[in-house]
Amino acid sequence: VQLVESGGGLAQPGGSLRLSCAASGFTFRTYTMGWFRQAPGKEREFVAAVNWSGAGTYYEDSVKGRFTISRDNAKNMLYLQMNSLKPEDTALYYCARSTGAVHRVEEYDYWGQGTQVTVSS
Repeated sequence: VQLVESGGGLAQPGGSLRLSCAASGFTFRTYTMGWFRQAPGKEREFVAAVNWSGAGTYYEDSVKGRFTISRDNAKNMLYLQMNSLKPEDTALYYCARSTGAVHRVEEYDYWGQGTQVTVSS
């Protein structure tokens, strides 16, 4: 199993970034997938998740209405469109494969290496 994130970088407050996660080594279309983030000195926290078909999505309250999670099962890709970015969104963002409850770190069994998102003027 391999998960490789990309698309992070520096954005201004109010700006946008699109994160991508390339999945391989497993049957991607059968798993719920999620995005988490971890800021320096803080615990890793849930950001968003999407079920196997893409029809079911889940968001942490602070990103609702600003972030959109999506997937392309034909390409084995997971995405996170981030709009109206805020300085508090600054963190290392990870994609992960879920085995159960979507909000719990413990329910994810494989993780990518992370991509850094920095929101600053």
